[in-house]
Amino acid sequence: MTSQAFQDDRAHVFHSWSAQRALAPAVVAGGEGAWFWTEDGTRYLDFSSQLVNLNLGHQHPRVVAAIQEQAASLCTIAPSFGNAARGEAARLIAEVAPGDLNHVFFTNGGTEANEHAVRMARLATGRHKVLATYRSYHGATTGSITLTGDPRRWPNEPAMPGVVRFFGPYPYRSAFYAETDAQEGERALAHLEEVFTLEGPQTIAAVVLETVVGTNGILVPPDGYLAGVRELCDRHGVMLICDEVMSGFGRCGEWFAVDRWNVRPDLVTFAKGVNSGYVPLGGVVLGPRVYEAFAERAYPGGLTYSGHPLACAAAVATIEAMREEGINERVRRLGEEVVRPRLAKLQERHPSVGEVRGLGLFWAIELVRDRATREMLVPYNAAGEAAKPMLEVAAACKAQGVWPFTHFNRLHVVPPCVTSEKDLINGLDVIDDALDVADRYYTGA
Repeated sequence: MTSQAFQDDRAHVFHSWSAQRALAPAVVAGGEGAWFWTEDGTRYLDFSSQLVNLNLGHQHPRVVAAIQEQAASLCTIAPSFGNAARGEAARLIAEVAPGDLNHVFFTNGGTEANEHAVRMARLATGRHKVLATYRSYHGATTGSITLTGDPRRWPNEPAMPGVVRFFGPYPYRSAFYAETDAQEGERALAHLEEVFTLEGPQTIAAVVLETVVGTNGILVPPDGYLAGVRELCDRHGVMLICDEVMSGFGRCGEWFAVDRWNVRPDLVTFAKGVNSGYVPLGGVVLGPRVYEAFAERAYPGGLTYSGHPLACAAAVATIEAMREEGINERVRRLGEEVVRPRLAKLQERHPSVGEVRGLGLFWAIELVRDRATREMLVPYNAAGEAAKPMLEVAAACKAQGVWPFTHFNRLHVVPPCVTSEKDLINGLDVIDDALDVADRYYTGA
């Protein structure tokens, strides 16, 4: 006997990224901290942070209270008005943003943030081309899906004109035949410089990249790479847009991941962890070059719910909670003292683990059939029967009460930043057991 909630879902909800008749979604009844539970009482340790956005976990009391308090005084107001929650959220975000990025344009989420960052860069420079990487995800609206490098872009083409693709650094599967991380960074920069030359630097408005690539691999850039991109952009008057929708607000142990490399972009986009998605919120933090371009002329863009008071109140509470609870410091410690050594042991124990990589609470386990050839456990963009090995790995995690995040041939370790050390270790133990499933598909020596 199915519940009314399940029946209503299957009768009326059209789900994203899904073949509708193939779905049988779990109906979630509640959550607390790093855990959530379904209507039948089954509990799961949320090792996906939902969509890598639940940085403060489920039902953080301070954030819930802030939303309730704001709702009691003012639920919404048009973006043309001033509002205390909106102004305070903007001030706090500007305080933790890199360098002199001091103004915030609020959106409803990450995809709109990237749309507006590109629009701002094009209008401020008077140029039209935007360079974006192959291994990337920037959102699902028309412009953002064009920027996106992964296969979700394919059925949405043709879309926004002017986007040119390039390869970012990925040492494990190097497009440049690099043998070290440093060599990968150098060759990736040389490749990008050649793309500039071939496209005409005077036609390029911006380079947009995920500071740490998220869904498409959790690819941490080699030291010096981002600084090299910054120098290349400066040399040609090109704007650097860092997409921190997934990597920001504690996920990498920093307010923004670029802080790790002391690089200042022209524009930073954010969403997800800014308030854990309790009320939808995203935005663009912009520096003086962009701000001055619109100081005397109107910016031709806006949203009805830009800077929604409930969302901004949640952001204020989130930033305050992160400061008081030392979230960034905690995430850095857990990443280095717990996750990195545990994943290194998994790599030693399981032949199907080709590589582990990441930082903070942002990690990928790349699974292969053969370590020598690096053949992926499932093919790129696998579906149906070809995707079976990864589906079985995910099912093995769920059977032991851990809800995983998988993409292609990778298992990502991305729990809430408030996850207890005990729960984190237990979750990694469950992954250890689940990888026995992947090992059964191993064909290498």
